Amino acid sequence: MTRSFKDIGVDVANLVGTIEIRRPPHNYFDNALINQIADALEDLDRDAACRAVVLCADGKSFCAGADFANRPSTGANEEGGSKHLYKEATRLFRTKKPIVAAVQGAAIGGGLGLAMMADFRVTCPEARFSANFTRLGFHPGFGLTHTLPRAVGEQKAALLFYTGRRVPGEEAVKIGMADLLVPLDQIRKAATDLAIEIAQSAPLGVMSTRETMRRGMADAVEAATERELVEQDWLRRTADFKEGVKATAERRLPNFQGR
Repeated sequence: MTRSFKDIGVDVANLVGTIEIRRPPHNYFDNALINQIADALEDLDRDAACRAVVLCADGKSFCAGADFANRPSTGANEEGGSKHLYKEATRLFRTKKPIVAAVQGAAIGGGLGLAMMADFRVTCPEARFSANFTRLGFHPGFGLTHTLPRAVGEQKAALLFYTGRRVPGEEAVKIGMADLLVPLDQIRKAATDLAIEIAQSAPLGVMSTRETMRRGMADAVEAATERELVEQDWLRRTADFKEGVKATAERRLPNFQGR
């Protein structure tokens, strides 16, 4: 039996658990949302009726990351939590069952980090993937300095980090940021079908193989976030960060001054 959460829906059927983020339209995250997803994944780890998980979202975006325009401190230790958001996010990487992310819209900033946490990503031509941190005068987070190079290679990851460019779904599949391209209206079904296919394999064998394939990943992400947080802490206090957030909210190119 799955418990109820404020910002996500959780269901189990046909050996597949589904976690749906319910903060439309853009599904911005904070400590509360990441903790709910982590709690749900840990619950599903203990549920013998679940062998694979689909992570999806209700709304225009899969997850547009932190809402810096309205909450500039988002991502810090907030809402009475004992840890920084990205430290809490390492819980996601320590869960045991395969995760398929259904990316139907924008996966931006930390939202890209959430998508890259999954084992596989199903997407569509309309989706947009972006590590847009430098466009905000900021440093990547959510362990992306580990997970993105792991998926696309060091050189391509550097290009995506330095430019902050938006990558459409078709290109995301081409460079290895996503795994399967389908029409927008088929994303949820395609992600579920993939999860069912995984669930049809022996569950102990799958989890054992996944542990080998991802061995050390959670520790590496935790180490990456330690570095990411040091850099984010001082960059958050710069004039460029304020300008980056303001320019993004006003939908214009930022005028960075290097201070």
